[in-house]
Amino acid sequence: MRLRIEQRQEPSAQMRIAAPVIATALTFLAGSVLFAALGYDPLATLHAFFLAPINSTNGLSEWLLKASPLILIACGLAVGFRANIWNIGAEGQLIIGAIAACGVGLFYPDPESPLLIPLMFLAGAGAGMAWAAIPAFLRARMNTNEILVTLMLTYIATLLLSFLVHGPWRDPAGFNYPQTALLPAAAMFEPFDYSYRLNPSIFITAVAVVMMWLFTDRSFLGYKMSVSGAAPLAARYAGFRESSAVWTGLLAGGAAAGIAGMAEVAGPLGQLSPQISPGYGFAAIIVAFIGRLNAFGIVLGGLLMSLLFLGGETVQMTLGLPAALTRIFQGILLFFLLAADFFIYYRLRLPEHA
Repeated sequence: MRLRIEQRQEPSAQMRIAAPVIATALTFLAGSVLFAALGYDPLATLHAFFLAPINSTNGLSEWLLKASPLILIACGLAVGFRANIWNIGAEGQLIIGAIAACGVGLFYPDPESPLLIPLMFLAGAGAGMAWAAIPAFLRARMNTNEILVTLMLTYIATLLLSFLVHGPWRDPAGFNYPQTALLPAAAMFEPFDYSYRLNPSIFITAVAVVMMWLFTDRSFLGYKMSVSGAAPLAARYAGFRESSAVWTGLLAGGAAAGIAGMAEVAGPLGQLSPQISPGYGFAAIIVAFIGRLNAFGIVLGGLLMSLLFLGGETVQMTLGLPAALTRIFQGILLFFLLAADFFIYYRLRLPEHA
């Protein structure tokens, strides 16, 4: 007997809000089963994964520090996602932004200039936008698939980073490690407390959240982006140009990712290395959808995803579990979120017999 997929006439608004909560609860349940299958006490392991990382001041500071780039990038991506512009290459845009910002910090003539941080900010944002402009141009002019182009550009960015830190930018006093020299003090955010790594870059993220909310919920251009995504034919009839949505969506995502790369270089890392990002650009895609493409929902989604990163590191050190566990949890969470969305818009029906 075959089941029939039937579209719901009116998707439930309450279920759209509840879906991320349900997906998170099912992720915890699946995680318990996974830990039990590996021979670990599920409750003790879940405690080590989700509670132990934030039971200290240092843990809380690391939680906010890791959440900041996730939220920032997700805010930029959500602008495009609302118009069905699928930027999957934020990881590459983050890397390019980090390269540009680090280049300014390393090679600016005056290493003590108070202009270093602002110039690095502009370089990171500009480089991220320039990298995102490539798929924007190709999509607007040649109707290429921005999913493939942004993803392929991520590999190019990664290889460019590898070339620089193994070659011309490698620190000659770095014991042959693939990394640049440390940035000068004027090119780095000063932490709030030198006992922890949390720094003022989180204020950039806070401003980005407010700006995204104003753009998407309070501006006419944001309204046009939403209409373009929800009803493309109606948007064309109303005179909304698709190319405008393409450029706006991709450049917003590129700028946010590039700034996030700058904040990583000028913040907790202080130099460029192949490990500039643990996958923030890809994880931010999940964050955007957990937050339902809403600015304040993205904040909650970023805090949850940051906790997954921290929890993965904690159980790796304390229980010897593999580092890949973090990505397993991310994948499970995305699976349940997509499944919940499916049942919001569709239902399964048994075929009616004559």
